Amino acid sequence: MPRGRYSLHDPHDHTPLAEEHFHCAPGPSGWRYVSQLTTPTGDHSGSVDLTLDELGRPIRLELHAAGWQVRGAALDGVTWVRTDPTGAHATEGNVRAHAFTGTSPAFLVATTRLLRLTPSASATRVRLVAFTDPVLAPRTVDQSWALVKRETHGTDNAPLTVDEYQVTALDTGEQHAVHIAGDVVLAAPGIELEDLDSPPSVFA
Repeated sequence: MPRGRYSLHDPHDHTPLAEEHFHCAPGPSGWRYVSQLTTPTGDHSGSVDLTLDELGRPIRLELHAAGWQVRGAALDGVTWVRTDPTGAHATEGNVRAHAFTGTSPAFLVATTRLLRLTPSASATRVRLVAFTDPVLAPRTVDQSWALVKRETHGTDNAPLTVDEYQVTALDTGEQHAVHIAGDVVLAAPGIELEDLDSPPSVFA
């Protein structure tokens, strides 16, 4: 069960945004990721709880940020309920999309579990519902993912396989690279892995 800490920053000006303390592991249903977020000053600022089924579909999502809450799952596309900080108003949403995304590294791992890309495969288009900070506002995004490189590195414990993905935002054409080993993001725009207590899980 990998445990560790990511630092999150603005990918454009590198302003520190948060630290995400996480643990994750494959399980009977597929994969689960749980994290707590703190501000750069150490105050609690939110949480992520994401469970995928064995096909990589989100069967349970719960996000908290700035008093806002989102609960979602894959149902007729993806369906969610967003609740305001007072708890008085809840709005439901449904989009013909494949999965969710957001600022947490969990969503990058989740997308790769869903797509199951191989280095020889062509780029795959995916539609996601993104919950944007600070109020978890939903918006639909279309991306293209391609696995451009897979390398195995020797470590003190066991060989570590690192996948490099090229992600393209289809509305702007902007591209960026994402490096993932198992269920841990090693590097991505706005994300840095600061600490890791145990090796990434190896998916079957």
